[in-house]
Amino acid sequence: MTEALDEGPFFHGTRAELAPGDLLTAGYASNYRPEVTMNHIYFTALPDGAGLAAEVAALNSGSPHVYEVEPLGEFVDDPNVTDKKFPGNPTRSYRSAEPLRIVREVAEWKRLSPQELQMWGERLAAIREDDDKEIIN
Repeated sequence: MTEALDEGPFFHGTRAELAPGDLLTAGYASNYRPEVTMNHIYFTALPDGAGLAAEVAALNSGSPHVYEVEPLGEFVDDPNVTDKKFPGNPTRSYRSAEPLRIVREVAEWKRLSPQELQMWGERLAAIREDDDKEIIN
């Protein structure tokens, strides 16, 4: 028997308007490289981390939303964050090829300032232009 990576609760940030019981699945465009269709769905155990993802997703259009989610299958550390930037996974970031079920929308999470949003927009533009900035899919 293997130990769980994290007991949660878990959160996902998006611009999609969802309801409890809805399922999040892989197969959609990356928030960081829209030309890449993602094979996994990403989530974190930190509400503010999900909030950052929601704000970044909403840069494209829409309003940011953070949801508490329940993984419906196995999940692993997100190699885009843990292997490249934060060994040991202090960001508590994960991904799964299996769906996540929406538990509820979360109202309390740290919002980015206009300056922070601009900085993230610039970082994303730089990532999109740099072919060496690969997303591990």
